[in-house]
Amino acid sequence: MNWKFLLTGIGIGGFVLYFSSCSKTSEDKLSGSANCDTMNVKYSTQVVAILNDNCYECHKGSGIVTSGSNVNLGDYAHVKQYVDQGWVKSAITHDGTVTPMPYQRPQLPDCEIKTILAWINAGAPNN
Repeated sequence: MNWKFLLTGIGIGGFVLYFSSCSKTSEDKLSGSANCDTMNVKYSTQVVAILNDNCYECHKGSGIVTSGSNVNLGDYAHVKQYVDQGWVKSAITHDGTVTPMPYQRPQLPDCEIKTILAWINAGAPNN
């Protein structure tokens, strides 16, 4: 009888351990900034992909209404407005001047922050 409980406990523990080790985070995010290419960052590819993965849930289209946020990052013109005001940089670097983003989640991976900052430092072009 005790063996059944022991084996069941080990099985359940192994199952939990296996699935808790899984992550949807890509390998390049896990490996740090060693593979982080911030040369020639493009809004239409790299920046939009980061926004899509981390921001659009609350800051694009109908999500703005449901999240209680009035910050719309749904198109270049809106993003550029917040970049020019310094809000994007402050939000992603968690510098304390605006609400840190993503809201109530961990800070973006270093490579994603560096990618957005490189784009901002290049003048935030619509490319």
